[in-house]
Amino acid sequence: MTLRSYRPRALAAVSLTTVAALTLAACGSSDDSGSDSAPASDATRTVKTAMGDVQVKKAPQRVVVLDTAELDSALTLGVKPVGATHADVTSGFLNYLPKDQVAGIEDVGQMMTPNLEAIAGLKPDLILTSKIRHGDKYAELSRIAPTVMTENTGYPWKENFQVHAEALGKEAEAKMVADSYADHVADVTKALGGTEKVAATEVNMVRFVEGADIRIYGKKNYIATILADVGLGRPAITDKAKDGFSYDVSPEKIDLADADVVFHSTYGDPKKAKETETTGGGLWKNMDAVKNGKVFAVDDQLWIQGIGYTAADKILGELHKSLTK
Repeated sequence: MTLRSYRPRALAAVSLTTVAALTLAACGSSDDSGSDSAPASDATRTVKTAMGDVQVKKAPQRVVVLDTAELDSALTLGVKPVGATHADVTSGFLNYLPKDQVAGIEDVGQMMTPNLEAIAGLKPDLILTSKIRHGDKYAELSRIAPTVMTENTGYPWKENFQVHAEALGKEAEAKMVADSYADHVADVTKALGGTEKVAATEVNMVRFVEGADIRIYGKKNYIATILADVGLGRPAITDKAKDGFSYDVSPEKIDLADADVVFHSTYGDPKKAKETETTGGGLWKNMDAVKNGKVFAVDDQLWIQGIGYTAADKILGELHKSLTK
């Protein structure tokens, strides 16, 4: 079965909608009454955020994003930020993002330590981030520009996307993207044999992290929501995840990650993240998923760090490809 990729069609629809909206705005920008009211582009709206109500321009033009989820949201909605932080990766902006879309975006520092002077120098009219990342910098950021923060990142990514869309004045485009994602999910589920067959397939996501234990991902994180949307089953070990996020193990307990299918990614140096020794060891090689050829290495930047609809669409495509092998 040939699967339709939602993103090109969704972005085309977004572009058409944006053009139509700009055309209407241009047609309605003149004031027939001759009053001195501010242009429509200077009008503001109230956005409910983790830090309270924030007044933002209805059509912000100079947006700075301070995390990967916000960058994915903006680009998905057809907005190129003037500035963005980079994740702790050697490639700068995450590698799954189209190069032409990130070209020209000013790098304003590492995600957890953004350069406030560089941000101010871009003269933004909107800053997007989350409280968990930059709540301690809210006062400083707010002095630079209206700052819209969600409470958290990762698991509530769909709700956060709606907040980002509201702040950007892109609610209509956001609905198109969400609807198209739902269609893509339905296509994948059908291609994998339908809801009953998919639910009977238990999938684990394992992440090797430099400087930390190995993570068996639970049910309350970004990738878990995509697996749940498709309807895939999850092994009982995922119920032991702390706060639903991950159940951490040493290489000596990696067999606890066994499932019908295991996806794994690596953050940092494979040797320092214990990926090399673990996947070369007997416990790993003796797992049913390994012996059955149902273990797949995936890109950490895409599957774990991206957090958004553009990343999710690519993940759906990889899920379909892997699970039909």
